[in-house]
Amino acid sequence: QVQLVESGGGLVQAGGSLRLSCAAYGNIFSIDGMGWYRQAPGKQREMVAYDTGAGSTNYADSVKGRFTISRDNAKNTVYLQMNSLRPEDTAVYYCSANGVVTLIPERRIADYWGRGTQVTVSS
Repeated sequence: QVQLVESGGGLVQAGGSLRLSCAAYGNIFSIDGMGWYRQAPGKQREMVAYDTGAGSTNYADSVKGRFTISRDNAKNTVYLQMNSLRPEDTAVYYCSANGVVTLIPERRIADYWGRGTQVTVSS
C-alpha cells in the first residue's frame, strides 16, 4: 500500500511564506506525476502546481510567480514553496501522486491522494 504524507501547513500572515512537503511511502518502483491541489471552503478542488515527471511543470494562473513546485525523486517527495501568500490562498492543500508503480505483491499502477494539510493566510 502507498501512503502520501503531507507536512508544512500552518498559519501565516499575508506576504509570508510556507513550504509544503509530501512524501510517498511504500514499495514504490516509480512515480509519474506529482502535484498539489487545494480546496477552500465551499469551493471545488483545484490544481495549484503539477510536475509531470517528464520535465515540465504546470501552475494555476493565480499562483504563477509566487509558488514553485519541486521534486526529489530519490525520496519520492514533492515540495511546494509558497511565497507572497495572500488570504485567498487559504485552503486545505492536497498532494497527489499519479502513475505510481508498485511491484509487490504484483505489478500495479495507481493514483493516490494525501489527506491534506491546512494553510491559513491572515490579512
